Amino acid sequence: MALAGVAVLAAALDPALPPFAGRARAGDGDSFRIGETRIRILGMDAPELAQLCETAQGKQWPCGRVARDRMAALLASAPVDCQPDGTDQYGRVLASCSVQGRDLGAVMVEEGLAISSGDYWHEEAEAKKQGRGIWVGGFDTPRQWRDDNARPSGAFDWIWGLLQ
Repeated sequence: MALAGVAVLAAALDPALPPFAGRARAGDGDSFRIGETRIRILGMDAPELAQLCETAQGKQWPCGRVARDRMAALLASAPVDCQPDGTDQYGRVLASCSVQGRDLGAVMVEEGLAISSGDYWHEEAEAKKQGRGIWVGGFDTPRQWRDDNARPSGAFDWIWGLLQ
């Protein structure tokens, strides 16, 4: 068991992880699991699961859940192929991934269900121009939403842990 932990740690610290593939399950609009491996798609940021966005008329819609559901549909269609590029502070593998040759980050940004934080600027510009997804109305960026909705830490976390 300890040896397996060392192998996982070594793989997490190795920036040259080999490509991998498999059936995946969406966690939200920009991350998923293949088995026990958690993957975060590089170059895009999708609304958080609990995040709401607004239509042009100011009506709220569950953009975070819609993004997760779209990612789930893409992942359900075929195995996902990923090219890893390190890990993040949460231990997730950062990767560029595709399903049947379709870049998942590009699809999500192009459909207006994520913003570009990397190479998807063209797809984002097109989604904005066409008023797709989150670009149909108002929204906080996922980063801003996370900052505004962060839970207090410390004693509250300890008490919350007891209540769960």
